Amino acid sequence: MKKIAYALVLTVMIASCRPAKKVQHIEQAISKKDTSVRVTQKKTVDSFAIVKNIISNLSKRRIDFATFSGKVKINYEGKENSDQATAYIRIRKDSLMWISLTGALGIEGMRVLISKDSVKLMNKLQKTVEYRSIAYLQQLAEIPFDFYSLQDLIVGNPVFVDSNIVSYKSTNNELLVLMTGNIFKHLITLSTNDFTVLHSKLDDVDSARNRTADITYADYENAGNFNFSTSRKITVAEKSKLDINLDFKSYNFNKPQDYPFNIPKNYKRR
Repeated sequence: MKKIAYALVLTVMIASCRPAKKVQHIEQAISKKDTSVRVTQKKTVDSFAIVKNIISNLSKRRIDFATFSGKVKINYEGKENSDQATAYIRIRKDSLMWISLTGALGIEGMRVLISKDSVKLMNKLQKTVEYRSIAYLQQLAEIPFDFYSLQDLIVGNPVFVDSNIVSYKSTNNELLVLMTGNIFKHLITLSTNDFTVLHSKLDDVDSARNRTADITYADYENAGNFNFSTSRKITVAEKSKLDINLDFKSYNFNKPQDYPFNIPKNYKRR
């Protein structure tokens, strides 16, 4: 269960991708209603500029919230073992993240409290508590993720989106866009119906690294002013492969909640 706790806070990873072939016209892809894009009847359309506009407007369609809570079934499979648990997650935006992990019998095994600069892990089975820093988790994962990236990943916002678009490709149902930042290459796949994120593949710009990650967003539900992906699959690989499935059984936004993390006096510090 401790591996699941670490996996949950380390799933903002990097991923491999192939450059998408650049095409000249994507009128069909962007002719679906997007409030920021209007295509008039012209013989020539600057489709590359339209794609850049679509990507820049991802930020306007981000899920905005004050608090979030969710019940998530997690399946974890690594090189040496596999495990599963139910996670109860509570987030106070840009401030605090509380995670409780229970096993098959409904017994709470781990409780995690994450702030912008620290991580506390309470092992209720072994009666121990660990105090770590966000920097420690960055070193463990060997990537520059932070509290905000993890928060985005959990609520379903796209991560590592960059304005430097290299190429793109349009199909009847999907728009694939390859962008390159200072650290990552990111191939993002959007639905042409509503421009929700379907898939993210990222890889390190440094070709000497072999870190890969693959994030799939599925089973979207309407949650009022936005759509929420209730099913995520995350595959991370470097020297070994890690598969994580997140299945949201319930979720709520902007409801009052607390973040209990009382450490018993008999717990040992590790």
